[in-house]
Amino acid sequence: MTLPSRPLRLGTRGSPLAMAQARLVRNALLSAHGWGEEQIEIIPFTASGDRILDRPLAEVGGKALWTKELDRALLDGETDFSVHSMKDVETLRPEALTIVAMLERADVRDRLIGAESLAALKANAVVGTSAPRRTAQLLRARPDLNITLFRGNVATRLAKLAAGEADATLLAAAGLDRLGMVETGASIDIDEMLPAPSQGAVGIEARTGNDTVRRWLEPINHMLTHACVLAERAFLAGLNAGCHSPVAAHACSDGNALLLRAEIMLGDGSETQAGDVRLESGDTDATAVLAQRLLAKASPALQSLFG
Repeated sequence: MTLPSRPLRLGTRGSPLAMAQARLVRNALLSAHGWGEEQIEIIPFTASGDRILDRPLAEVGGKALWTKELDRALLDGETDFSVHSMKDVETLRPEALTIVAMLERADVRDRLIGAESLAALKANAVVGTSAPRRTAQLLRARPDLNITLFRGNVATRLAKLAAGEADATLLAAAGLDRLGMVETGASIDIDEMLPAPSQGAVGIEARTGNDTVRRWLEPINHMLTHACVLAERAFLAGLNAGCHSPVAAHACSDGNALLLRAEIMLGDGSETQAGDVRLESGDTDATAVLAQRLLAKASPALQSLFG
């Protein structure tokens, strides 16, 4: 392909982790095309979700708080594409925007900071998190735990922990690794805590129909990651899940197909409905069937958290 006539403008949140992910995307593009660094300009934005830290996300606008500033810049032509943590991207996106590519997925697990394992936490320990999924899984494993609200970037949460606001917290292994904190925390097996849908995946979004940008991005698209994340997001859509809905999902390669494991939970961990489905290539209905199967088994209280 010919060299772009001007630097491509990459939009990202301005947090340290988001900037690290933007550099991963930039470097992947430079390597794939043999470009010099001057060909890609990283443009950071302050997302609303990075400013509002004293309330759960579901109370102040949901996942759109992570994307709306980037969406506006992309739709207005201020940027050519946006980089997202796919876990933070709302399930239903504007038709004018398309997730074009995803980098190869990183570690999908959570890491526990403050103890070697959930079992090792002291009785009635305080654990900081803002995620309904993590809250439900923590209380399912340890009903004695006390959950306190922890929001903010990685450094902010670790500072809260160091200040004694909690005995432990959970952070995504992928984010810690991308920040160079590979030795921080104890990884929790996904059989104990199934991850959030799309955890560990970095996506790149462009304006729908912008075929030139799509062609630039195609060489860095990791097809297996893309397929797995789309399956997990389709499961969320089948549930009509929101930010208040405790849900976990993880898809992985299973021969020539994908295996999707998922669970929905009450926020206090007292009920879990779990299942899995094998997705053959081109199967667009099985994720919705799994979602409805879990909802059909759920209590009215659990059903009320979806839809």
